[in-house]
Amino acid sequence: MKEFSFEEIEAATGGFAAKNLVGKGSHGSVYKARLRGGGSRTAVVAVKRPSHAQGVAKLANEIAVLSAAPRHPGVVAFVGVVARPGPSAAHEGVKRVVAAHPTPPLLVMEYVPNGSLHDLLHRAPRPPPWPRRVEIALDVARAVQALHAAAPRVIIHRDVKSANVLLGRDGRARLADFSLAVRVAATAHSKEEEYGDEGSAGPAPAGTIGYLDPCYTEPGRLGPESDVFSFGVVLLELVSGRKVMDVNACPSSIVAWAAPLIAAGRAREVLDARVAPPPTARAEGAVARVLALAARCVSESVERRPAMAEAVSELHGALEGAGWRRRRRRGAVERACRRVASWGQRVRWSKRVRATKVECTEHSDSGVALDREGSPCALPSHPNNDTSGGALK
Repeated sequence: MKEFSFEEIEAATGGFAAKNLVGKGSHGSVYKARLRGGGSRTAVVAVKRPSHAQGVAKLANEIAVLSAAPRHPGVVAFVGVVARPGPSAAHEGVKRVVAAHPTPPLLVMEYVPNGSLHDLLHRAPRPPPWPRRVEIALDVARAVQALHAAAPRVIIHRDVKSANVLLGRDGRARLADFSLAVRVAATAHSKEEEYGDEGSAGPAPAGTIGYLDPCYTEPGRLGPESDVFSFGVVLLELVSGRKVMDVNACPSSIVAWAAPLIAAGRAREVLDARVAPPPTARAEGAVARVLALAARCVSESVERRPAMAEAVSELHGALEGAGWRRRRRRGAVERACRRVASWGQRVRWSKRVRATKVECTEHSDSGVALDREGSPCALPSHPNNDTSGGALK
C-alpha cells in the first residue's frame, strides 16, 4: 500500500475537476487521476473521495477490506491511500469526522476504463453477444469465489450488482465498490467471534433493492449465500438484458418475472430479444445452463443455492461446452512488440545475393497463453465438465 499526499492527488485530479469525475454513488465520488512518475511517465488511477460525513466511515471500511482482500484479477486493484486530506478536502462536518477517524479518507485504486456492466447492458448502442456475457459472468463468479475463500476472514461483498462490475481494457470484468463489504471469521463458533468489531448482532442488512437477498432480513442471517443470491440476479440481468427493477413491467422484479418462466420450461422467453438466439445447439445448451444456475442462485431456500466454487465450475463448463474459447485482446503496442520479437527467427543466406535475408514470422500460440502482463504461462488444465447443457424450451 502506497501513501500519497493530498496535494499530489489534488494535482493529479485537476483539483477534483468535474471533467475528471467518472462515477458518483451514495457515499462518494470517483475521479480519474494522472500521477506523475519518473521522467515523463504518468500512471492513470482512480481516486474515491467521500461526499458526506457518513461516506467517510464507508470509505474507511472499503479501504480496510480492500487492503485485506486477496489479489485477484477479478477484483479492482488497491493502489494506496491519502493519509490526511488538505484544508479544501471536505466541508466542516466531514473534517470533524476525519479528525476523529484514524483511517485514511481517500482511496487510490486501479482505473478501469470501459465503464460498467450496467452501462454495457442498458446504455450501449449494441448489446453484447452471448459468449461475451458468459465470459463476464465467469469473471465475476471467480472474483466472488476468491472473496469467499479468503482467510483467515471471509469477505462478503453485500452489493454484487451490474453497476459494481467494471470492464477493463483487457476485456476482463472486475468487481468494485467494497463500501458495504464485511469480513467474518471463516470458522466462527459464536456471533461475537464471527463479527468481531461489528458486534455480536452483526452488521445491519444492507444492499441494493432488486439484488438484495430476501432471506437477509436481520443481522444474524448474513452469509456468503447472500452474495450468491445477488450474483444470480446479475446472471438473470446478463441473459435477459432486462433491468433488475422495472416499474413499467409486471412484475417489476427480474427475479419474480424470470424464475417462474425458467421453472415452467419457458426459458426462451427470458432471452434478450435484442440479439439473435444462440445459433447452435451447443450454444443454446450453454445459455440454458447459465439460466439453470441463475435459478438456483436466487432460490428462496438458502440450502438450495450453490457455493461460488460450483457456480464457477458451471459457467466454465458452459463456456467450454459451447466452444466459446476466450481470446485475449491485444493492444497495438503488444502486437507491435510481438512482430518485432518475431523478426530474425529464420535467417537464410542467399547464394545469389551476398546479403542476409530476414524473414518475419509469427510465433505460434500453441500450448502457451499470455498472462495479464504479457508473460507466457502454461495453459490451465480444467476438469472434465458435463457440457451437454440443456436445450431451451
